[in-house]
Amino acid sequence: MAALAERLYSAYGPQGWWPLLEHRGSNPTLTGRLTGYHPGDYSFPRTEAQRFEICCGAILTQNTAWPNVERALQALADQGLLTPREILAVDEQGLQQVIRPSGYFRAKARKLRAFSQFYLRLGGRPPSREHLLGVWGVGPETADSILLYAYAQTEMVIDAYTLRVLRHQGYQRREPSYAAAKAYCERNLPRSLDGYQEFHALVVEHAKRLRAARLVP
Repeated sequence: MAALAERLYSAYGPQGWWPLLEHRGSNPTLTGRLTGYHPGDYSFPRTEAQRFEICCGAILTQNTAWPNVERALQALADQGLLTPREILAVDEQGLQQVIRPSGYFRAKARKLRAFSQFYLRLGGRPPSREHLLGVWGVGPETADSILLYAYAQTEMVIDAYTLRVLRHQGYQRREPSYAAAKAYCERNLPRSLDGYQEFHALVVEHAKRLRAARLVP
């Protein structure tokens, strides 16, 4: 597994996840969002606004591609709604229309509102994984994305891309459960913030290329 991580890093270089609207960095692989990345810089988020943006992005990216999330986030920012208090203050139907580009906008509006209430109750404290999973609409992948990228916690993120690559590389004969894949990766990779962030981002990039070459379903 560590050898795979090294090969991917050598092939694609640092990915600079999580992209942010106001950051001027470019995307090293030119897939998804073209700006907002910060390759080799693991100091983000630097502000509460950036932290909350990452959290919203982790929710909005459920079942959709990142360019759709970017459009929804930009629309929230343009409307002055990219804060927990403003999301809770706006009419829910109005919120639905703003985030419509992300798909499943009715459910995601409800999820953003539930998370915003939770976020305000935190009072700036980092959440536990258990408490995040208790928020309506936050599953394991979303919780781990929030912890890894918004709160700099060393939680491995598993997604459909990860499962495909693990199977394609022969690490798993069958597609494992989220918990099993997470435990497997955490056992077999050095535990570090930058390592976990890069592995997740690199696996996503690799899986996209494999899929484009029709090597994975």
